[in-house]
Amino acid sequence: MQSKGSNYHRNATAGLVFRSPISALMLCTIAAMASFYVAGRLWQDAEDRVYLGKELDRITGQGKSAISVDDTLKIIGCREQQKKLTALEMELAAARQEGFVSDHLSKTKKKRPLVMIGVLTGFGRKNNREVIRKAWMSTGEALKKMEVEKGVIARFVIGRSANRGDSLDRDIDIEDKNHNDFFILESHVEAPVELPKKTKLFFAHAAERWEAEYYAKVNDDVYVNIDALGSTLAAYIDKPRVYIGCMKSGEVFSEEGQKWYEPDWWKFGDGKTYFRHASGEMFVISKALARFVSINKSILRTYAFDDVSTGSWFIGLDVKHIDDKKFCCASWSTGGICAGA
Repeated sequence: MQSKGSNYHRNATAGLVFRSPISALMLCTIAAMASFYVAGRLWQDAEDRVYLGKELDRITGQGKSAISVDDTLKIIGCREQQKKLTALEMELAAARQEGFVSDHLSKTKKKRPLVMIGVLTGFGRKNNREVIRKAWMSTGEALKKMEVEKGVIARFVIGRSANRGDSLDRDIDIEDKNHNDFFILESHVEAPVELPKKTKLFFAHAAERWEAEYYAKVNDDVYVNIDALGSTLAAYIDKPRVYIGCMKSGEVFSEEGQKWYEPDWWKFGDGKTYFRHASGEMFVISKALARFVSINKSILRTYAFDDVSTGSWFIGLDVKHIDDKKFCCASWSTGGICAGA
């Protein structure tokens, strides 16, 4: 016969065994619900992040959630360039109103001139200029007609007197007022020994003022066949860098006092012979070379003669040298482009 204590113990143990499976089931259920809850929150957070990322992309319009340092610098650079462009446009508009901008920069785009001819002249050469005006350059409306119909711009090129504002300068100003056919190099002082620098400044400033296909240098005692020049230059229009003329070479004179003395004779080697270059009576360079001279005018070396100096600027460049006998002005022939007086 068992005691009451023993019966109580068995009943208590049985109750514990009976309640344990129910508790475990409840714990599992609660754990599962908690897992679903946490997973749901994580999923919602992920969706929120995706949504926010898309909204940021939409607002920035870049398809990115962040802009790199390089991109930021590019944007800043573009803004600075835009500011400079706006300032230049304002300056150009003001210059156009004041009449300092040539017609080719006007809003109505015009055909680019074929060639700008600079006739290098000097003080005391008025008779030569009058002969040229009557022979081929023309004046007044005829000069403008040549520019419009043939695309040929021609100007007499001259500097200023060493005694600036004297009678020499005043005579040129009066002549220019009467004919309006001078291109005055205000920064250049006229002197025979400065002809190479004058030629350099002509190309440099002409390229800045007129946007032509070619630029020609001519002496003021040379006759030019405008029609022949135009047809010849048109044949080379597809070549970007050309140097055209009557190509020659020659002896370098090293003794001071000689007529053609070259102070830098030693630079031309023991043979004392100039490299190939166009004769100085007349030669032509394309717009790319004129711009090259304009950009580098402060460092381009000049020698005793303008033709040698010009040839030296292009000797190391990728330039097409065209030896065209029609530019040999010393001997006139049928179809020739120039003839010396």
